[in-house]
Amino acid sequence: MTEQIKLRTLDMSRVPSVTDLVFAELYNRVVGLDLLPGTKLSEAEVAKQMGVSRQPVRDAFYRLSQQGFLLIRPQRATVVTPISVEAVHRARFIRTALELETMRAAMANMTEAEMGELEDMIGEQEKAVDRDDRAGFHALDDSFHNRICEIAGQGHVWALIRDHKAHMDRVRYLSLENGARLALNDHISILAAVRGGDQDGAITRMRSHLARIAGIIDDIRAAHADYFDPDEA
Repeated sequence: MTEQIKLRTLDMSRVPSVTDLVFAELYNRVVGLDLLPGTKLSEAEVAKQMGVSRQPVRDAFYRLSQQGFLLIRPQRATVVTPISVEAVHRARFIRTALELETMRAAMANMTEAEMGELEDMIGEQEKAVDRDDRAGFHALDDSFHNRICEIAGQGHVWALIRDHKAHMDRVRYLSLENGARLALNDHISILAAVRGGDQDGAITRMRSHLARIAGIIDDIRAAHADYFDPDEA
């Protein structure tokens, strides 16, 4: 009989690669509009400034181009793309369909401890709004929605949402200039319905929350016309 051996549980948490780190830095700079539409990027210059080789920069550029953030032009400079209103509406549709279903599943699975986690997240969001920290609020906003997907047992859904909402993220960031507290109030309202066991109310409030961007995108485009694709009507 084979002797029973004891093996330790492996830590499967993924250590970010250099490409991941370069991607995250550039992603945050594009979303936060530190790198404006039309900005030219050079693999060599980015690699030099970040102290890495060109290969992870090339890989990060490709990932950003797949999300619609960069236009890679052979033998010419890579350029940060303008915001596409059409892409924003597509992203909102996909995100709404996915998040409404994860909300239903989350409410069926949610424990009191998980409810407390979401309430703590809203507390951190309130602090970010009070100190006018748009970047911090944006990250906390994503964490809130991501956690709902995880509670639903569908954490992979957030990866799908994230990969489809690139153009939407820049508009969301611009909206936080005046709309962070509105987004916060939406989260409070959603969680109140969840706390009360009102699934229909939670779904309705989540739908309204995700639809908010459709109601403000024209105003944002009018105020920041240079950031948007001039070829779209």
